[in-house]
Amino acid sequence: MFGRKKDEAASVEAPTETTTTDGKKNAPTPKRKAQQANNQRPLVPTDRKLAREAARTQRVEAQNRMRLANETGDERFMALRDRGDQKRFARDFVDRRFMIGEYLMFAVFGFLILSFATTRNVQLSMIITFALWILVGLVFVDSFIMTRGLKKGLVARYGSVERGTTWYAVMRGMQFRKMRLPKPQVRRGEDPR
Repeated sequence: MFGRKKDEAASVEAPTETTTTDGKKNAPTPKRKAQQANNQRPLVPTDRKLAREAARTQRVEAQNRMRLANETGDERFMALRDRGDQKRFARDFVDRRFMIGEYLMFAVFGFLILSFATTRNVQLSMIITFALWILVGLVFVDSFIMTRGLKKGLVARYGSVERGTTWYAVMRGMQFRKMRLPKPQVRRGEDPR
């Protein structure tokens, strides 16, 4: 009564699509279920040992690229914290000068040994502690002077100072020169690139 008769439904044929050269589609759109089935990938690889080996190989290659970039100064493969023109300028600015902070860890280690050796002599222990505080003060003053010069150089060259660049330079100045990463690209006394 409300629907079509089976005879009429059978007589109506589905339109067939033909291939045309004007870029129109030549096949019916697949159902959503079929598209999702084609796009499914397993969450866990079928061969775990092979997947683990591939991941390890990729990790080793990335580490080798980063190590080589840290030695040569190639910024494409450096860590994100080391990338950018201002960071490169800050590295070169710190590496070109002598920083008292480079030797702070060695001095602290030496003061620690001396303070253990002089535990019975209170007056000598106080002198050693006072000398350590003087060294820390000198490192602070040296870092302050360096950051002032760095800010002036950054503003002159780039117009502004990116956030975190001065702190990056101070932390680099606290590291021993041979242990700095990325490796220094300028000699002491040279102008920054």
